[in-house]
Amino acid sequence: MSMFYIAILLFGGMIFARLFSKIKFPEVTGFLIAGIIIGPSVLNLIPKDGVKSLEILSNVALSFIAFSIGAEMKLSVLKKLGSKIALITVFEALGALVVVLLGCLFIFKMDFPFSITLASIACATAPAATLMVIREYRAKGELVDVLLPVVALDDAVCIIAFGICSSLAVNMLKGSDMGMASMLVEPILDIVLSIVIGLVGGFLYSLVAKRVKTENELLSLIIATVFMLASLADMLGLSGLLTLMSASVLISNISVSPRRYFDIVDRITPPIFMCFFVLSGADLNLAGLKSVGLIGVFYIFGRVLGKYLGAFSSSKITGMSKKVQRYLGLTLVPQAGVAIGLSLIASQEIPEPHGSMIRTVILGATIVYELFGPLLAKFALTQADCIVKKS
Repeated sequence: MSMFYIAILLFGGMIFARLFSKIKFPEVTGFLIAGIIIGPSVLNLIPKDGVKSLEILSNVALSFIAFSIGAEMKLSVLKKLGSKIALITVFEALGALVVVLLGCLFIFKMDFPFSITLASIACATAPAATLMVIREYRAKGELVDVLLPVVALDDAVCIIAFGICSSLAVNMLKGSDMGMASMLVEPILDIVLSIVIGLVGGFLYSLVAKRVKTENELLSLIIATVFMLASLADMLGLSGLLTLMSASVLISNISVSPRRYFDIVDRITPPIFMCFFVLSGADLNLAGLKSVGLIGVFYIFGRVLGKYLGAFSSSKITGMSKKVQRYLGLTLVPQAGVAIGLSLIASQEIPEPHGSMIRTVILGATIVYELFGPLLAKFALTQADCIVKKS
């Protein structure tokens, strides 16, 4: 039945992506809605046990998402961006984390492991929807110049924040009598080890890739490397996301023609990512939306508030123009791929009922963000004079 379910995922994803593109919404929105409709909550074409049986697809997609993020982090480009962009990225990401964390702890009285894990996922921003608006309207200007590098770095900051926060949460949930110092040291060691393994894996890959002659062999080598590093990290209880991101960062900076490697990967990932997003939609428990209730609503607005305050304050500190200060935060609303992937990891690591609550909150919020995010981005870019109004 697994092959049948995969066929349903692909057909459903293609149909709904085409339908939603006609009303100018991102493909990921169509994928998620397709999953909800064909999943156990509506038509049940893929039942709950079928969704569970396809979990390997989600793990594969998540591995390639992390690998692709590191591919964009060229050290030469980061040097040109300067410290201002780095500061803005950290502020807008951690602004969302702080607001969501404080709200969960003090307004909803949730426990710390749940709150810190959900808050760390709030850091993530999905650039695809915003970039779609920029391309569609050929937006240009200072806001666009700041926005593009910020969204390129944002997911890297989020993965690091999630690695620290989720490790801290898991250690607290073990129920041991470790002190706060011990609980902080272990997550840091896990992160360092994840990065080291990734760097070693990336270095070994670069050595072997030099001796590979055909593109078919190169594709096989890339897939084998991604699977091996993800599996090794999983066996050691480390962050597979950080491991793969570190490997691809090294590959993109020391290899002779790194773009060739990642272009080859791009040929096989679209259907994998489509299955991942449709499957995520199918995994959304519509009945569970009632249980998260006000926490879900708070997350949607609290994350946007945190992003806006972080972007506004850092833009002001770094001397950006008034228009960048006012409107940068509104362009950072969309949230999709990385956040959905992290919610899956959280649902696996955090015990019930909190693990499934985090997953439900993120999936529900993603639909809202992907529906309204492009509209907010267009409004912000227009107000910042980056989109020329047609007379």
